[in-house]
Amino acid sequence: MARKRKLEERENHERWLVSYADFITLLLALFVVMYAASQLNESKYQRVAGSLVSAFGAQSDRSVLIMPESALLSPVQESPEEDRAIKKARRLAEAQRRQQEAMEVIARDIMAAFQPFSSLIENGQVRVIPSSRGLAVEINAKVLFAPGQAVLEQNSVRVLEAVAQVLKDNDYPIQVEGHTDSIPIVTDKFPSNWELSAVRASSVVRLLIGSGVEAGRLTAVGYGENRPVDSNDTEDGRTRNRRVTVMILSNPEHNPLSDNPKDASQETESATAADSERTACLFRPEKLA
Repeated sequence: MARKRKLEERENHERWLVSYADFITLLLALFVVMYAASQLNESKYQRVAGSLVSAFGAQSDRSVLIMPESALLSPVQESPEEDRAIKKARRLAEAQRRQQEAMEVIARDIMAAFQPFSSLIENGQVRVIPSSRGLAVEINAKVLFAPGQAVLEQNSVRVLEAVAQVLKDNDYPIQVEGHTDSIPIVTDKFPSNWELSAVRASSVVRLLIGSGVEAGRLTAVGYGENRPVDSNDTEDGRTRNRRVTVMILSNPEHNPLSDNPKDASQETESATAADSERTACLFRPEKLA
């Protein structure tokens, strides 16, 4: 049989449609991008551009910031109030960051000073606790005082002197807080836990002053049994509640020696909601003679 002649393939004259379709697709994408660019929030663009200039230290003779034409024609200016609010928020954030870093440094220095007394930290009799107010150095009362007494034990002096060596090198205000458990005390010297806690705090203040801490930075506060950190229903809880806290205040506005000492004393983490328990016995160092 004769072989069938192989049919020649017909040339496709419509192949241009593929390239045309690709071109139309790219053109559509271009218009979409142009539309999106036309919806740019000019105010946000200016803020971002300004931040970039500040971050990279751009100089007029080295770099040129390209602004959209619409932004150049009709810039959106922030009101003076908004500008002041933004600047104030930035300053506040920066101040808080510096305060937090300073508190971290003080905490490390205090922990290093407590190395000779590491057993007290291990059994929970000494705690270094960061808080929103600053840094709290919590010392259990049995480390410092005999039961029912407010005179510092001889062995406790070294512990407080270690704290004082760190604190005397900075200028943060310090609030020394005395706390007791809920068991009433009635003696000729201490008619109630208010007096006991306040005098214990003032005893610590005297030692810190004698160890080089500036007196004007210090305040002694007696809270009695009204700021518990544990339950008073158990012996372990009552032991934990009998304590003295040396609070290094990161914000000078928290200084109880300011015009509103009551407001500062109400900011302790374990503060209760009852208004009757918000009053503290405050003693200025110059009145502790």
